Amino acid sequence: MVQTKTLQARKRIALIAHDHKKAELMEWAVYNKTVLKRHELYATGTTGKLLEDTLDVSVRKLLSGPLGGDQQIGALVAEGKVDVIIFFWDPMEALPHDPDIKALLRLGVVWNIPMASNRASADFLLTSPLMHQEYTVILPDYGQYLGRKV
Repeated sequence: MVQTKTLQARKRIALIAHDHKKAELMEWAVYNKTVLKRHELYATGTTGKLLEDTLDVSVRKLLSGPLGGDQQIGALVAEGKVDVIIFFWDPMEALPHDPDIKALLRLGVVWNIPMASNRASADFLLTSPLMHQEYTVILPDYGQYLGRKV
């Protein structure tokens, strides 16, 4: 049996940016301010504060990424409380919390969450008609995995 979940027209969007990508995310957010204001925004620590100051909009701020914010967003994804992830990550810099980042991205794939990892993909995602209406997500079937003999 196929399991689904319905994403409402007002999405819960997690916004994350590595230090060298924060300015780019802020520029993108200003350009998309009107659209972002229609949705519920979540962000890791510093990024959330910058978004609130830049957009004059409420953001649910979690811990800084290296202090557990990436894992907090991952937990929200696993609980079905985040619908979209926009993560401007820096592919040129190794970070001490790389395992947390990989885990977050993995959970996005596990739960079939729309994700953008750069400005172009974020533009495509945010301008999709599906972003502004209800959308039914087909959830992967992990029954075989859960029922495995251990």
